[in-house]
Amino acid sequence: MSEQLITITGVDPVDILGANDANLRIIRGLFPKLNLVARGDTVKVSGTPDDIALFEERFNELIAHVARYNELPRKVLDDIMGGGEATQGAADDDVLVYGNAGLRVKARTPNQQRLVEACRTSDMVFAIGPAGTGKTYTAVALAVKALKERAVRRIILTRPAVEAGENLGFLPGDLREKLDPYLQPLYDALKDMIPASRLAEYLEEGVIQIAPLAFMRGRTLNDAFVILDEAQNATLPQIKMFLTRMGRNAKFVITGDVTQVDLPDRQPSGLMPAVDMLRNVPGITVIELDEKDVIRHELVTRVLVAFREMENRSNENAQSK
Repeated sequence: MSEQLITITGVDPVDILGANDANLRIIRGLFPKLNLVARGDTVKVSGTPDDIALFEERFNELIAHVARYNELPRKVLDDIMGGGEATQGAADDDVLVYGNAGLRVKARTPNQQRLVEACRTSDMVFAIGPAGTGKTYTAVALAVKALKERAVRRIILTRPAVEAGENLGFLPGDLREKLDPYLQPLYDALKDMIPASRLAEYLEEGVIQIAPLAFMRGRTLNDAFVILDEAQNATLPQIKMFLTRMGRNAKFVITGDVTQVDLPDRQPSGLMPAVDMLRNVPGITVIELDEKDVIRHELVTRVLVAFREMENRSNENAQSK
C-alpha cells in the first residue's frame, strides 16, 4: 500500500472537490480501489502505485480543465476521471487566464506582451496608450492570474470619478449606484474572467474591491494587485497619494490615455508629469501602446489615426502663427 499527497494549485479546491465534497464522492466511486481523503487544498491518495499514478494523471487533467474554463460540469468530471475522452491538458504558456465559456485571455500584440513581462519584473508599471489598446483588460487579467495563483490575497481596482460634463450629485441612487457607471468597464473585464457567482462572493468578501480613487486616501495596500485605471483624469497630487498607498507584496499598474483627459480646464492631468518624473526610477516600468495595439473594431484604429493627424495639423498651424 502506497500513499501520495496531491496539492490543488491555481484553482479553488471547492471548484474541484465540489460543495460539501460532492465531486469528491463521485470521484471515489470512479476509483473504488483507492482511499481518498481531502483536507483543504490537499488530497491524500492511498492504494497501489499503478492506481495512484493513473489517479494523479487524471486528477491533474481535472485541475487543468477548471483552471481553463472556470467550471466543472458533471459530464466533464465523468469523462476525465472515468477515463473517457479528456479535454486538452495544461494551459498554453501565453494564456494569462481562461475565462468564462473557455475564453482565452492573453496578450495579443507585442506591446501588450511587454506589459505582461513588465509586471513580472517590476512592482509598479505605467501603461499609457489610446482607447482600445487593451491596457485595462490586460491589467485585470494579470490581477486575476495573480489572485488565482495566490501571489496576492486581493485585487483592488480604482478610477477617478471624473467624466466629461457630468457630476456625481446629479445621478440617481445611493453612493454605490452613483459610482457604478464610472467603474463599469472594470466590472465588464472581471465578468469575462470570473464566474458570476464567484465574482459576487469575491466582491462581497472584499477579495476584489472596486472603488473611486478618493476612497484610497489613508490606506496601505498590502498583498494586493492594484490597478489605477483612467489615470489621465487624476491630478498630480492624487497620483502621488495613490502611489504612496503601496504596501508589502503589492503590484501596482497605472493605465491611462493622455488624449482623453476629462478634468476641468484649470486642472491639469498629473499622469504624464508623474510618468516623466518616475520613468527612470528602478523598479518602475513605463509601457507605451499605440494604434497598432488596438484590438477593437478596425475603425477604432482609423479614428485614432484621423484624430492624431488633425491634432498634428493644429499644432503645426499654432506654431506657424
